[in-house]
Amino acid sequence: MVFIGNQGDKEVNYDKAILNRISRSAGHLKAVRRMVEDERDCSEVLIQLAAVKAELTNASKEILKRYIQDTIDDAVENKEPEKIKEIDKAVDWFF
Repeated sequence: MVFIGNQGDKEVNYDKAILNRISRSAGHLKAVRRMVEDERDCSEVLIQLAAVKAELTNASKEILKRYIQDTIDDAVENKEPEKIKEIDKAVDWFF
């Protein structure tokens, strides 16, 4: 796990796979920018933008899954069922 930051009073950790996905997406997006600068065919650019979007969506889903699991674990462990409302907020924000 790699320390990223904190969420309230809780440390947030992501593994290298998530960080690699995000880095790959950033590199892919830079390549798309070069395609636009080079005036490549619009359909090629759109295909690559869709791929970047899918990569970021998948990374976001993985982070959301981990957030949901951590929140449920905390709610059960600390007997705080109101923490489940945090999940509702996160899901609403993501979708």
